[in-house]
Amino acid sequence: MAIPKTSRIKPKSRSPIFLLTASISIISILYLLSSLISSSSSTGSDPLETPISRFKTNILHRTDTEKFLYWGNRIDCPGKHCESCAGLGHQESSLRCALEEAIFLQRTFVMPSRMCINPIHNNKGILHHSDNVTSEQRWAASSCAMDSLYDLDLISNTIPVILDNSKTWFQVMSTSMKLGSRGVAPVEGVSRADLKERSQYSKILLINRTASHLSWFMECKDRNNRTAVLLPHSFLPSMAAKKLRDAAEKIMALLGDYDAIHVRRGDILKTRKDRFGVARTLHPHLDRDTQPRFILCRIAKWVPPGRTLFIASNERTPNFFSPLAARYMLAYSSNYSRILDPVVENNYQLFMIERLILAGAKTYIKTYKETDTDLSLTDDPKKNTKIWQEPVYTKQGCS
Repeated sequence: MAIPKTSRIKPKSRSPIFLLTASISIISILYLLSSLISSSSSTGSDPLETPISRFKTNILHRTDTEKFLYWGNRIDCPGKHCESCAGLGHQESSLRCALEEAIFLQRTFVMPSRMCINPIHNNKGILHHSDNVTSEQRWAASSCAMDSLYDLDLISNTIPVILDNSKTWFQVMSTSMKLGSRGVAPVEGVSRADLKERSQYSKILLINRTASHLSWFMECKDRNNRTAVLLPHSFLPSMAAKKLRDAAEKIMALLGDYDAIHVRRGDILKTRKDRFGVARTLHPHLDRDTQPRFILCRIAKWVPPGRTLFIASNERTPNFFSPLAARYMLAYSSNYSRILDPVVENNYQLFMIERLILAGAKTYIKTYKETDTDLSLTDDPKKNTKIWQEPVYTKQGCS
């Protein structure tokens, strides 16, 4: 499959000067890469950074023999339609899968320069709805810059990455065209093991695994195989852009000693009626378990009365969690608009800040139990069981 070309990576003209520029591209890329290494090494430490020493065994260093891995310029968005994106967590699963392949192949990953945002997750965004706009204009309006979400220098400490609108990427493309059969290898459907073990691929400058036209996630079907997981789930959340980490640090300082809960409701509570007209859901206890009176009952053994409780939730009903104020001092991200408004441009950025605050709590209670040691509001499994059941609203032991 050919690598898509966009206006961002094309030269502005086809004058004879272009030929001269191309002839010195290798010298230019060496200079640029050495600069990137210097800037990366000068990055200071941050109090919110998760220690990444456990990832260090896979660190790659840029050299003149650097090779690249390309997965396409869309993350988990079927058919280029942002309305089909499932949300940041789902997209991060795909991105983490691609980064793991880059680690496995010891290649620099070519990261998309923009992240698609589903409109239901982006009420801060300005979305075009006119029929006269082009698909690229619609994409630009319903997406955000990747480096506004993630600290690419921080990621590069573990897996070297470049953006697909960078000068480096253009130079890689230019060089690959000159190398002929040693330049680019389209490898859709080829396994990671074959890419690493077969010499016909190992010597190629650019591996082009342009992702499935359905979604990147289709390329990650082996994620249930825990031996294939090279990066923990916490990796990308800890790689938030510096301005997001700084905002989270300021809020955490104001919160002081606090506990936190993440209450996922919203779209996850959807129901559908069976042929008898009975409402069914994939998470039969979730609506019940995330009601305030059941939350109070559930967390009482973990969070003593009088504690500051930070709540992150996609629940849209005003004052929904107010009953919890009878026992706790409640705090929400909306209480810190002075800090967030200058920084947050979309709900993905807000969610990334909230994740850092949740992770910094003395006691953090998730909606779902993700590991055996997690505290959770519900015992329903997080993974979609595809079994539609009647919602349950009764519970023994809670009044």
